[in-house]
Amino acid sequence: MLEVQNVFAGYCKDINILQGISITAKLGNITIVIGANGVGKSTLLKTVYGFLYPHKGRIYYKKENITGMNPFLMVAKGISYIPQQHSIFPFLTVEENLMLGGWTFRKNKNLIQHRMSENYERFKILGEKRKADAWSLSGGQQRMLEIARGLMTDPEMILFDEPSAGLEPRLTGEIYKRLEKLKFEEGRGIILVDQNVRQAMEVADYVYVIEMGKNKIEGTRRDFNADLKEMIKGWF
Repeated sequence: MLEVQNVFAGYCKDINILQGISITAKLGNITIVIGANGVGKSTLLKTVYGFLYPHKGRIYYKKENITGMNPFLMVAKGISYIPQQHSIFPFLTVEENLMLGGWTFRKNKNLIQHRMSENYERFKILGEKRKADAWSLSGGQQRMLEIARGLMTDPEMILFDEPSAGLEPRLTGEIYKRLEKLKFEEGRGIILVDQNVRQAMEVADYVYVIEMGKNKIEGTRRDFNADLKEMIKGWF
């Protein structure tokens, strides 16, 4: 599992966006982190993945201290990060984008081909468009390409920031179906941050609500069913 323990972090030395946050995410589960805009959800993922070094607190993965570890080392630990902003290379083909996802083992041509074949099986449309430039894909297809590229390293834990950003509801639903398959069929763990609370709740195993960089409440999806509407209303 991945554990965040009492972490304080921010973008300036004396200003903490995260104010002692703690979460636990298990493999084979989808853990979601929800809250109003600006409460530190994306900051949390960036801190876990080593883009930010916490001012206080510790982060563990499978009981190993990974606090502040460089992002390129996270790949070897079995952790992948898919950012909120689209990060594909638009003027490279789908296949070239996937190959870049395997950069850390680029000399192993057989493994590169094997992982690409796995992704073409997961995402049939990417296989059909493998020679197309990435910019020509729809928004949902580009998101699928980002997921596929993140899977090139065969991660056990995926950090996913705002998968529904800029997508219409139908496409968002398709992305969430893909994430559920990664959990159910492949046993991967997912930590998910999203403003689309209702759809995120539909796939969640465990939920953390944060407020002003602090834990507010947590529980299983069932625990939140009755109070979700009032919770969202309070944020807006």
